[in-house]
Amino acid sequence: MHAAGPRPRPRLATGPRTQVTLGRALPVLVMVLVVVADLVTPDSERVDRLLITVPALAAATWSVYGTVGMGLVAMALRALLGVVRGEPDLEDLFASEGLILGVVAASAWVSAVRTRYERDLAEVTAVADVVQRVVLRPLPPRLGSVELHLLYVAAAAKARIGGDFYEAVRIPGAVRIMLGDVQGKGLGAVETASVLLGAFRSTAYDAPDLPALADRLDEGLARYAAWDPDSDAAERFATVVLVELPEGTGTARLLNCGHPAPLLQHGTDVTTVDVADPSLPLNLAGLADSRHHVEEFPFGPGDRLLLYTDGVSETRDRSGAFYPLEERARRWSGAPSAQVPELLHRDLAAYGGGLDDDVAALLVVSAEEPRATEGTATPERPR
Repeated sequence: MHAAGPRPRPRLATGPRTQVTLGRALPVLVMVLVVVADLVTPDSERVDRLLITVPALAAATWSVYGTVGMGLVAMALRALLGVVRGEPDLEDLFASEGLILGVVAASAWVSAVRTRYERDLAEVTAVADVVQRVVLRPLPPRLGSVELHLLYVAAAAKARIGGDFYEAVRIPGAVRIMLGDVQGKGLGAVETASVLLGAFRSTAYDAPDLPALADRLDEGLARYAAWDPDSDAAERFATVVLVELPEGTGTARLLNCGHPAPLLQHGTDVTTVDVADPSLPLNLAGLADSRHHVEEFPFGPGDRLLLYTDGVSETRDRSGAFYPLEERARRWSGAPSAQVPELLHRDLAAYGGGLDDDVAALLVVSAEEPRATEGTATPERPR
């Protein structure tokens, strides 16, 4: 769960770290157990032969030098146990030591290959992290008098970005917010989402109103498709909800392009913000001649607006029943705004037995206007 943008989930980090720690301790534990077992069992049992497994186990987690070191210790223990046992057959001892030495050499090679792949993977992951933060950057907790509380979970394992996307900017006199969902999954959906995010960031400051902004998002997809006709972005459509919150008016404007209707909370009353004439999803606007309809409604201090994708509303339980989002929103109407995304995340995972789709939910809260301070200027468009 992320309160301000997609970040790694800390609870997932302890598992791999614990596995690595246990893996590094395993060769040492095997040597100790083999030595003890060999000393307490009859000479005919020959438990010391199991020392051959030590370098192979070390190769899974230790460096090349560590693996070789573990192998040499195992060879030394094998020779020492032979001396303690009074082993007269030097030929058998040399053969056993040679066999361990061969395993050490093979294990060192395996460790070198593993280390190289881990280093390459770390570099690729670092680059991917930077790209992901640029494409789907964290939201600020507050823009003017608007608080933003985000839940974002990508369905793909280890991914931080999926087909769901979001953005919010403060322009002179208002805050504009976008939340959307690209049809399908995978890298193609991420590509389309990145195109729409780029189009929003470049036009949200200049578009005179929400209909013009929606048209420019459509145009952005069309231009990208013309530039790269073979890309998935040329074929995919996206549902989007656009919100504009003019400062000091106590109102909100909403334009819905085929997206699930947001929930509006006023006090303990939770209602759906239905649009009389919703627009078609982006990249499908050419299929029908229709004008964008903007819904305007009161949105004063303390009111909350929940934007979400179908990864929330279409989560099902084992019986096939859809997630009762409106009922849950009423139940959490008295909860602090900052806690709602975490409550939603836990409840969704419990209800659906896990999350198998991208999930994005943005709680928009109308707060009191921040006090003006000396030197405070109207936000300008980043250059």
